[in-house]
Amino acid sequence: MLDGPTASLPLTLSGPNGSLQIEIGPLRDLEVRPLFDLFGAVIAAGEGYAHAAPLTWASFEETWLVPTTAVVAARSEGGLVGAYYLKPNGPGRVAHVANAGYVVAAKARRRGIARALVVDSIERARLCGFDAMQFNLVFADNPARPLYEALGFEVVGRLPKVISGQDALIYFRSLSPASAAPAGAAEA
Repeated sequence: MLDGPTASLPLTLSGPNGSLQIEIGPLRDLEVRPLFDLFGAVIAAGEGYAHAAPLTWASFEETWLVPTTAVVAARSEGGLVGAYYLKPNGPGRVAHVANAGYVVAAKARRRGIARALVVDSIERARLCGFDAMQFNLVFADNPARPLYEALGFEVVGRLPKVISGQDALIYFRSLSPASAAPAGAAEA
């Protein structure tokens, strides 16, 4: 349980690829460049984001740094293994709805890091005053879709064949206490 939006949380995760000790907390200045490199690798592989390769610093900043409510890192063995950003999904009257984007290093996948990051983002979004979350343009073949759905997100829209011929989905989840994450969601 987080005691505030800037708290850090140590976790032990277990997944199909073994267990892992991680810490989840606000991105540190010295982690900005490693995050750029990690996000650039995801973009180059065409995984989960609509950005064109190669990733530019300006595109990275627009997505991850300015403006954001929080940028949170997952660290293991002294290095960055994943991260997420949290920010309003839009201005003004829709700023109460959060948007988040996630990235996990290829070498650290299938160990529970994505689940830990999404669960943390739900809790941190509440602490930051958001009352809902929306994910825009989730590729139909995104392997995180079952995770999002298990954590209470629902598909509320579909944009046909907009990203390299595949559909993009819009996910939504209320953050009200009545829609708390399912039991065991925080377990990785």
